[in-house]
Amino acid sequence: QVQLVESGGGLVQAGGSLRLSCAASAFSFAAVGWFRQAPGKEREFVAAISWGGGTIYYTDSVKGRFTISRDNAKNTVYLQMNGLKPEDTAVYYCAARRSSVADTIVSEYDYWGRGTQVTVSS
Repeated sequence: QVQLVESGGGLVQAGGSLRLSCAASAFSFAAVGWFRQAPGKEREFVAAISWGGGTIYYTDSVKGRFTISRDNAKNTVYLQMNGLKPEDTAVYYCAARRSSVADTIVSEYDYWGRGTQVTVSS
């Protein structure tokens, strides 16, 4: 069983930056993804990274603004978010899957954190 804890969320003005962290009890060669869910909307993919870090995916709306990275020695995955927009407001979740291959689909992930709130004011 993998336990995930997100941190780093908060309130920021449009154009600002935040760095989210996802600390895991153990990654065990797992790919990790970040997802977000705004009120009244379905959970959506944001970014994902393979176990070795060689494969990375982003949803189109965050390309060029967000960067996912990982430090396997620290069992931590990061999401650096720059140029934040009000439409980025959501609860952000990290998730791990029992595979080293990154994926963009919510149902492909086996373990989920409880989320961290990101609010971007205009």
